[in-house]
Amino acid sequence: MTDSDHLLTVTPHQTSGGPYVLEVSGELDHHTAHYLNRAVKDAPFEENGVVLDLAGLTYCDSTGITVLLTAYQRSQATATPLSLAGVGPDQMRIFQVVGLDQVFTFHDSAEAAISSLGR
Repeated sequence: MTDSDHLLTVTPHQTSGGPYVLEVSGELDHHTAHYLNRAVKDAPFEENGVVLDLAGLTYCDSTGITVLLTAYQRSQATATPLSLAGVGPDQMRIFQVVGLDQVFTFHDSAEAAISSLGR
């Protein structure tokens, strides 16, 4: 799923016997958040966990944060692990300011998140 005007790509893939990964690249804002929102709604949370790979995320506004919180709520409702991976220092600072560092589990990379889920 891509929005070429606003530069967001969401690439979903299932790891072999492990978590479902949503690789997010570009700008996550009010113009593009619906792409990630749709991918989160389509993700099989009931299975082996979900990893949001944000290594390619270059920008995230409050609408994007709302989508991330929607993913968190879905993970809680289904008792499924959710991890955010590859969050850069600038984005992590914003997440810390708004308290998301207390909500999400973070990993340095998607590989580390997948490994932490025991897969």
